[in-house]
Amino acid sequence: MILVTGGTGFIGRALIRHLVANGYAVRTLIRPSLNSPRLPVGVPVEVAVVSLGDVRGIRAALRDIDMVFHLVSAEGQGQNADLLATDIQGTKNLAQAAADAEIKRLFYVSHLGADRASGFPVLKAKGIAEEHIRCSGVPYTIFRTSIVYGPEDHFTTVLARLMKLSPLIFPIPGNHETLIQPLWIEDLVTCMLWSIDQPEMVNQTYEMGGSEYFRLGQVVHILLANMNIRRFPVSLSTPTLRALIVLMSSWVKEFPISSFWLDYFAVNRTCPMDNLPRYFGLMPARFTYRLEYLRKPAWYAVIWQLITGWGVTFFQGIRKALQSLRSSR
Repeated sequence: MILVTGGTGFIGRALIRHLVANGYAVRTLIRPSLNSPRLPVGVPVEVAVVSLGDVRGIRAALRDIDMVFHLVSAEGQGQNADLLATDIQGTKNLAQAAADAEIKRLFYVSHLGADRASGFPVLKAKGIAEEHIRCSGVPYTIFRTSIVYGPEDHFTTVLARLMKLSPLIFPIPGNHETLIQPLWIEDLVTCMLWSIDQPEMVNQTYEMGGSEYFRLGQVVHILLANMNIRRFPVSLSTPTLRALIVLMSSWVKEFPISSFWLDYFAVNRTCPMDNLPRYFGLMPARFTYRLEYLRKPAWYAVIWQLITGWGVTFFQGIRKALQSLRSSR
């Protein structure tokens, strides 16, 4: 059986769906919360409600587990994020419990640029978490990914929401020349599944990115073109934008981004473009070819769909009424 932490997240839901489709039994770790967990719909999966701060609970959740995919992170929790408790101490607790349970393999999804000496909180936390895993004695594989995109992600979907909310102008970090290398979610999950049966990937760290480099400013223009809306990008300094995000987060409930989100674009998030073909035998998807989930149908298409839907319902109702009349005779 495989344990997935962070199974309700963007990557976790996609991974669980693919694991189950490939015949693996899956258990996912969910932290205690008053909110209903967003598990993959229609996918059979065991659930263990345990906090990463509960060492005894983690050990119980690891019973009958062979492998662990560790995906959980606090970076998407906004102002309530606690990188120290979740990403650093939580990973340390999980790695120690995995060592005690003699787990055969621990997979960890990190970030390109992760470094315990980094000045950016997210990259620093990921770097320290990686060290806890390497020092645990558990056979591991670490995936350092570029920005991962797909439906309901924390990158393109968040940018699209902010663009729609922005009145005419759209602020972007002043260092919009930063290079990123977007990685399609299905490509990442495919590589993760393929790694399960590859013993040569034990105790290795792999840098993973898409097939193209983009400046952040280019990405903004690509998304605007895909959504067919017009906004004028305006550069703001990173400290100014960080302060603006903190202010908006205090005003707007469930504001889609946190100040940690800017760490994604703090440094170049790139690796050699041939890494996926060389290590995994996979040619990554083109960024511009996988953005259909951001496009909304034209207004006339929506109206036609509503009309045809009402028409079908109307005629089905008439047919049922006629059938009931015939049966009553």
